[in-house]
Amino acid sequence: MGALIIGADFIVNQSERIALRFNISEFVIGATIIALGTSLPEMAASIAANLGGKPEISIANAVGSNIFNITLVLGVIFIITKKIHPHRDFFKKDTTWALVPVMLFLLMAIDGYIGRVDAILLLFLMLAYILFLLQDSPDLASIDLETREDKDQGFLWINALLLLFLGFIFVVGGAHFAIESASNIATEFGVSEWVIGIVMISFGTSLPELVISVSAAFKGKVDMAIGNVIGSNLANTTMVIGLSALVEKLPISLSKSAFDLSTMTAATIMLIYITANKLYSKPAGIALLILFALFIDHTIQSMVH
Repeated sequence: MGALIIGADFIVNQSERIALRFNISEFVIGATIIALGTSLPEMAASIAANLGGKPEISIANAVGSNIFNITLVLGVIFIITKKIHPHRDFFKKDTTWALVPVMLFLLMAIDGYIGRVDAILLLFLMLAYILFLLQDSPDLASIDLETREDKDQGFLWINALLLLFLGFIFVVGGAHFAIESASNIATEFGVSEWVIGIVMISFGTSLPELVISVSAAFKGKVDMAIGNVIGSNLANTTMVIGLSALVEKLPISLSKSAFDLSTMTAATIMLIYITANKLYSKPAGIALLILFALFIDHTIQSMVH
């Protein structure tokens, strides 16, 4: 799990440097480069799980990560940050992109599996979001060549690309060991692979989002922190599940996973309500952490029984 986090850290740091070279806004960096970077552990873990014949872990990891990102990550950010005044209107511009993938995923799961056609549609949705963000960011068009050359000071492409490659090696290797370890624990204690995926692996792979978002919030970069959560959740639902389903179709039981899927949907609706009313406050953080506590309690109860 440590390799996953170290690898993600390498990837995020170098991706951010590349993005900053082009003077892209904090939100766009958070919602694309950092969100995709921090979602790499989820992608690697889910693909490795499906390749290893453990498809339940693939979907459980993505669902669990979405729950952790909204309830734990945002909950902690709202509680520790004194004043939150985002520059961006998240409700107007971004919450549709948080809800639509969840609704589509639930519709796709009705027939009992996520197939390759579903996967391609989910991946196109991620592409649409990236195009939306690029069109919505005036910073890209306004930067001139001279300013870009200034950004090049001290920036070496070869170093950035080498560290990115090293990050990928850590992430893929770490994912393999995380899946094997979690699977062994599940077998040892008679715990289902779904439970292992939705708690142990999803928490481990969500740690980069937690660390980076909290760090960004402490530095006053709230747009980047919230952008990271929204972008990461979109990446989890579209790319993590989509890329895993391209390898082999993913079976899912709506009845068996009803509580976890309902929690993910409830968390997304709470996010929309908070952004619509601009409730970026400690009470909102406490409400999100209560939902997180209910999720953990239900998971522990299911392990006991």
